[in-house]
Order: sequence, then structure tokens, then C-alpha cells
Amino acid sequence: MSQKLSVFPAFFRVAQKSVAVFGNGDEAFAKLRLLLNTEARIVAYADRPEPAFDAFLDANNIETVREPFGAHQVEGSVLVFAATGDAALDRVVVTAARERKIPANAVDQPDYCDFLTPALVNRAPVAVAIGTEGAGPVLAQMIRAQIDQLLSPSLGIVASLAANYRDAVERLVPRGVARRVFWRRFFSGPVADQVALGDLASARREASRLLDAAGGVAGHVWLVGAGPGAEDLLTLRAQRVMMEADAIVYDALVPQAIVDMGRRDAERLSVGKRKGCHTKSQDEINQLLVKLAGEGKRVVRLKSGDPLVYGRAGEEMAALREAGISYEVVPGITSAFAAAADFELPLTLRGVASSLVFTTGHDLTGSVLPDWARLAVSGATIAVYMGRTVAASVASRLMQAGLPQDTTVAVIENASRAERRLLHGTLRDLPDLEARTELEGPVMVIIGEAVAGANFERSEPLAAGRTKYSGASKVSAKRTEQIWN
Repeated sequence: MSQKLSVFPAFFRVAQKSVAVFGNGDEAFAKLRLLLNTEARIVAYADRPEPAFDAFLDANNIETVREPFGAHQVEGSVLVFAATGDAALDRVVVTAARERKIPANAVDQPDYCDFLTPALVNRAPVAVAIGTEGAGPVLAQMIRAQIDQLLSPSLGIVASLAANYRDAVERLVPRGVARRVFWRRFFSGPVADQVALGDLASARREASRLLDAAGGVAGHVWLVGAGPGAEDLLTLRAQRVMMEADAIVYDALVPQAIVDMGRRDAERLSVGKRKGCHTKSQDEINQLLVKLAGEGKRVVRLKSGDPLVYGRAGEEMAALREAGISYEVVPGITSAFAAAADFELPLTLRGVASSLVFTTGHDLTGSVLPDWARLAVSGATIAVYMGRTVAASVASRLMQAGLPQDTTVAVIENASRAERRLLHGTLRDLPDLEARTELEGPVMVIIGEAVAGANFERSEPLAAGRTKYSGASKVSAKRTEQIWN
């Protein structure tokens, strides 16, 4: 559960209203610079302003009252800033304001602050305020600098232009999906491009053209890879389309934290697909995607890992093509790559392994040995998805195919996540994996000569009763020395 704020972020209306700032030096200077981003009527109360501050007041034509503090001075203000540099006097100023029910702020005294001043990114009429509840002003400034770089300098002009079209959009563009799509295109398409070039006349023509074309909106589906589970491994494109989606259809293996990264008011539909708990069949999922897109909705089909690696995306794409619905695939980081990264494991290694095979443990449960098994014998690295419950069969069939029983094996549960668990051993140890009933998350098994180059310092032995650096680790150490030397 996310922690709750002790403050409620809000914006005060201050245009043409009086805001009082009390102080003679740097603290008052900082508050005035912030207020100059607004249309407030600023009144500075400075009986002995420092020279640089005095020059600033004159240069900016700020109304200045050069008298000692009197409680009557706060009357008529909508906000009061106490920034005198004298903590006791600041408290007196705040007390006078509170007696008149005027919100007040005392510099560096949280108990005497009815509101906090944020770090501000100004793209008027767009404003981004960053607050840390006073815990880290420097952090707020660092975040402000990053956001300032992200937002186009012309964003405010685009927003102002949008205000001119709002009434027309209300009349001509249906509520819901069509209107959301119109505004997304307005802010991220040719209109914004022309504003950035400084050509407002062309921007208005593009806006009118966009309005003329608005109306019924065709549905669209994104098949999105959510990655192996860590939120920061989600791609930027995946994050963008999740914020555009009207509906998010997700599998059980996708963490809730990633699902929650979608647009707040998007419909969220769980379709299960966890082993032994299939809430919907694949055909039902296909029909659901067609139905949602047929209603004009923009849909994200969110899958663990990459949608094209054991994600049944082929069946969904076929259903969407047959229904005439447009779609796009957004790749994700597949679990094999995340598992290899957690183990610092080279999946390919010059002179040792030049091939990489993705498979599921269930491929080795039939009577016919898959063709890729011969690749394993010739040195390919094998990444086995969903292999825990058939580990014994996998090991047995690979050894029957000729793979040495001391071939190194790396096993990881919940690759990339904070709760990941790493195990190591050899092919003869792999059957022990089936007894590891505590492994409830998705499990990846990586087998091959290159695996000996992994870092086993953070993993535990796969074979029960072995010490961390016995058995597999000794073999791995010997092989690692041979590989790297």
C-alpha cells in the first residue's frame, strides 16, 4: 500500500488578488521570485530591505510598504508569507494571519505553515508543482530540473490554443473515446509541431482540420509486453500506450503495480492465464479484445515478458486481423534476459555458445525429442520457461540426448523482482527443483556451458544438503576458469 500524503496538493487562485510577503532579505527574495510567475498583486512589507533585495523590488515595480510589522498589514490578503529571517517574528506574522483566517507560510517552520511552496515548472497556463512536504527541498529542485527538460517550451502556447477550441469540441466531438483521442492528437500531432515552429497560423489550420475530421473513432489494440515484473523494466512506449488506453486486459503474472501504471480511469480486466487458474479461455480473450475494440475503445493487452514469446499473441493477432481491427505489438523484456542479468550470466559466449534456444519444459515431455535438443549437446544455451514441474523430465531427456550430467544449470524465481530467488547446480541436480514447493512465482531454468560463467555468489545450491560452493559450484568454478582463460 502506498503511503499517504500529509498535504493535499492544490492551486490557489491569486490573479489580481493581494499576496503579502514579509521580509528584508534572501527568504523574502525567494518567495517573490516564485510569486512573479503568477498574476497576483504582490505587496512586499520590508522596513529595512537589503541592498540587492531593494534593487529587485524597484526593478520589478513591486508594491513595497517600508514599515515595521503591524497585524493590520495582513488584512485583505489571500495568502501571507512570513520570511523575515526572525523565527519569532515570523510566528507573530502567521498568528495574525490565522486570526483573520488567511492561509500563511513561515519559512522553515512546518508547524506555522498552512500551505507549502513547491518547486515550480511554469508553462502557463500549464504548471507542474513538486513538493516533498518539506523533507527534501533540494530533491524537489532536482526533480523540477528533470521535468523542465521534458516539457516543450511551447507547451503553454499549445494549451492556450486548446482553450480556444474547447467550446467547439464540446459541440462537435462525442464524449468519451472520440474526445480523448481528439485531444491527444491535438497535443501531440501537427498542431503542437506548428506551435513549436512558431507558426501559429498553420497551427490553427491544423486544429481546424483535426476538428473537421473528428467523429467516430476506430478501436485499436496494443499487444504490450510488461516485462519480467520489475516496474522500471517497462519500456517507455509501453508506459505511453497504457496512459492512452481505455481498457487494460491483463494476465495474472503481470504485477498489480504495473497494471496500476495505466490511465486512472481505464477499465481493468483480469483474464487470468495462470497455471491451474484460467479465468478465461484463449478464445474468450480473443473475443473480448474484438468486442472492446469494436466499441471504439483503445485497448492494451498486457502480457508478462514479451507478447511474442509464449504469449499467444499469434492467436490474438489472427482474431484481430479477421475482425478488421488495427493493432500494434509493443515488445517487452522476456524473462530469459532478466534471469541472465540477475545471474550476471552470458547467454552467448565466444568460443563456447553461439546459439540460444527458448523453449518450455513441456516440449520435453512427449515421446519425440525436439530438434533443439541436439543444439544443447552442441553447446547452445537453453532457456526453459515454465519448467519447474517437469524439471526431472527435462533433465532426463537432455542427458539421454547426450548432454553431460555436470552441465551447469541456473534457476531463478521472479526474475528482476525484489523477491527473486536464485539457485544453481548441475543437470543431474535439476530434478530436485520439483521438490521446491516454496517456489510459487514464475521460474526460469537456464542450461549450458556458458552458464558456468555466471556469478553464483548470491545464489544457493539447487541440490538439497549441499554447501553453497560444493558440487555444482566446484564444477562451475573449474569451467569458468577454462572459459575465461
